[in-house]
Amino acid sequence: MGCCTEWSRRQILAIVALALLTSPTLAQKAHGPGVTDSEIKIGQTMPYSGPASAWGTVGKTEAAYFNMINDNGGINGRKVTLISYDDAYSPPKAVEQVRRLVESDEVLLIFQMLGSPSNAAVQKYLNQRKVPQLLSVTGATRFSNYKEFPWTMAFNPNYQSEGHIYAKFILANYPNAKIGVLYQNDDLGKDYVKGLKDGLGGKAASMIVSEVSYEVTDPTVDSQIVRLKASGADLFYNITSAKHAAQSIRRAAELGWKPVQILGINSTSVGAVLKPAGTEASTGILSVNYAKDPLDPQWSNDPGMKRYFAFMNKYYAEGDRLSSLNSYGYLAAQVLHQILQRAGDDLTRENIMNIATNLTEITTDLSLPGMTASTSKTDYRLNKQFQMMRFDGERWVMFGSILVDEMPSD
Repeated sequence: MGCCTEWSRRQILAIVALALLTSPTLAQKAHGPGVTDSEIKIGQTMPYSGPASAWGTVGKTEAAYFNMINDNGGINGRKVTLISYDDAYSPPKAVEQVRRLVESDEVLLIFQMLGSPSNAAVQKYLNQRKVPQLLSVTGATRFSNYKEFPWTMAFNPNYQSEGHIYAKFILANYPNAKIGVLYQNDDLGKDYVKGLKDGLGGKAASMIVSEVSYEVTDPTVDSQIVRLKASGADLFYNITSAKHAAQSIRRAAELGWKPVQILGINSTSVGAVLKPAGTEASTGILSVNYAKDPLDPQWSNDPGMKRYFAFMNKYYAEGDRLSSLNSYGYLAAQVLHQILQRAGDDLTRENIMNIATNLTEITTDLSLPGMTASTSKTDYRLNKQFQMMRFDGERWVMFGSILVDEMPSD
């Protein structure tokens, strides 16, 4: 009797197991466009030519990253195919190429498109088609607007978030500062200024003594720097693109104006901005970061940096492994890797967005120690943690604790 009971139990367990394996609700795989049992097809456009062609190396790094993943078995058994087209940093070209990716190549999602203008040009189209526009290379607030564009998520820290952090730092360390603001007259610059003012709250009106803008096409910002110095400002909130950042730093030094200077993260390149401006003039400038810099010797023995260097040596040997553009591409690819990994066999566009908007304290090889990224259905901002850094004449040096932006952006 006991033997028969044991045999019956085993039979029942076997039948239940078989039923579970064949149950359509539990075993059926959900595939969106661009997905088969062996492949996940994703798309992007990058400026491989045109005025922003230096950034094309980001796309090359990401393609190399997924080549590495594929060599190691892919993601949940599927190889990742990244189709990357040149948009020449032209919004009309970006529209043409994205339509090709969606309608002809039938990719699952669009990954890491570069620049606010190109992303803006395709944002409504992708949202109408319900195609994930994931981890876009921009920090403009409109790319974290979950109410209007639920299928769009930026990768870069939100410009308003960065402004909030600077305001927090200023209030804690320079509460009596007289702030002079120079900003690029576009969405980028206006977001940074709004972030600063919102962060300063009721003190913004009294602390900001001068606020001047410039156009991207302006040959110099010399007159703006003269006005800011004349205002009596002793803290310079410098929100400029690379060329104008170098000009403004150099001109301030030439005028003998030596304010505390805060520089937006987009213009912190040592090679493209600080050296052309003059390392002596740049010494002491403040900014923020959220990732390890491959140029910084303090990370030379870091396990994550070692993995990045090994990847570059094997899969993108022709690329500059010390370039922050390449480390940025590696960082972003690792985040997408985690999203696809977590999606498992439910590789629909809907589930990809569900995963992307429910990330909890994820980290990567190149995240700063103690720093994580999280999202929610009502907060699409991936990177909201920062650490202050100061340029010492040779490199950026981190200091202080991790600062978290807890204010909403709008």
